Amino acid sequence: MAIPTGTVELVRDPDDPHGVTVLVNGVPSSYLDLADPAALAFEYMQQMALVLDRLDDGTQPIDVVHLGAAGCALARAVHARRPGSRQVAVELDAALPELVRGWFDLPRSPALRIRAGDAREQLAAMPDASADVVVRDVFAGSTTPAHVVTREMAGEVVRVLRPGGVYLVNCADRPPLAAARSECATLADAFGDVAAVAEPGILRGRGYGNLVLVGTDRTDLLGSAALARAVRSLPAPARLLHGEELAAFVGRAPVLRDPETP
Repeated sequence: MAIPTGTVELVRDPDDPHGVTVLVNGVPSSYLDLADPAALAFEYMQQMALVLDRLDDGTQPIDVVHLGAAGCALARAVHARRPGSRQVAVELDAALPELVRGWFDLPRSPALRIRAGDAREQLAAMPDASADVVVRDVFAGSTTPAHVVTREMAGEVVRVLRPGGVYLVNCADRPPLAAARSECATLADAFGDVAAVAEPGILRGRGYGNLVLVGTDRTDLLGSAALARAVRSLPAPARLLHGEELAAFVGRAPVLRDPETP
């Protein structure tokens, strides 16, 4: 089906009658289990969910901003796991959110509001200290637009987050992971504590894949041994880089900045 930014297609899972993949311009952007809204199939979303589970006891309502919505799989799971949460999902394509609402049983406003527009522009319009979590899952094809990876963008996230809030980033990269290293350096310049989560093969440079980057001002979250164990125990075991391990991964990667205007 044609949408203003390209095409969107629904593909049934041949192995699960309840599974549906949302393809945007041919790229898998969301997977939804129609029978279980709390289920998350994509590995990077499972990794994000582990961080969210450790914000509290995993059941309290939270305010979440999703930059990049697609099928709203993560927002749907947060709603199921944390009743009473208030969420905003931002999607560049004005047609896609309405199609997704028609296809899937998504929460309604104020539980989930969907806004059409550019992620950074919409974030800039949000009030200070208005969210507990900001999730960035923004792509143009297989790459993330440059204007949402900079230190200035991270500063906007810090402004919108409440004290103790968390920024979750889906960073897709390929060897030698230069983009991921610079994104970690950028987050470390904006947040008090930063971690990266990825499957070991990706960290060893075995091809293109997703890393979850996390920034927060909390000191009791990312260095937790329980979180590292949970990450290793996922269906696709992953590795948590934090502290000295993260510093070694980042090396001398530069902080990303907005282009200087004349």
